[in-house]
Amino acid sequence: MKKIVYAFLIVAGAFLSACSNGDLEKRVTDLERRVAALEGGGVSKASPNNNSNSTIQPVSENNALPEEKPEGPIPVMEFTEKMHDFGTISEGDVVTKVFKFKNTGEAPLLISNASSSCGCTIPSYPKDTPIAPGESGEIKVQYNSRGKKNQDSKVVRITANTWPTTNNLTIRAFVEPKAEASEAGPLKQ
Repeated sequence: MKKIVYAFLIVAGAFLSACSNGDLEKRVTDLERRVAALEGGGVSKASPNNNSNSTIQPVSENNALPEEKPEGPIPVMEFTEKMHDFGTISEGDVVTKVFKFKNTGEAPLLISNASSSCGCTIPSYPKDTPIAPGESGEIKVQYNSRGKKNQDSKVVRITANTWPTTNNLTIRAFVEPKAEASEAGPLKQ
């Protein structure tokens, strides 16, 4: 861990001495994100909506320093799939996907939260119900395509007593827009 921090300081120093334009702060921030991702077990995500060259999602101030792996037995959420593509759907359709998982760890699994990246996506999960090692569970994700057009992708973040503490599920669909009716109405002669 100290080696990573020292390497970061050396690279940041090189950037500070080599760059003098307004791009410098952006590069240093990107390096800090990469180091935080490496310290967090190498989990990094591409940012699909970001047009910059950054490949790491921003790290909030509250979780800039990753927690250490807990001692003793821990649960593990093993999903049969973590991404589902609904294919082509019509604007206004409400579709549902059930993500199945199994606790392959050595301790009971307790999901504390499931949140989505948008109000159009609603996750349901087993609340206050421990899932014993070897048992299975389900996370139901409902997506409402009203007001959506073209390719759409949403992330559901599952928080549990696992390591790492979060798991991400992704849904996506191509939403065909509704045909717009003419507001003027029929032509009169």
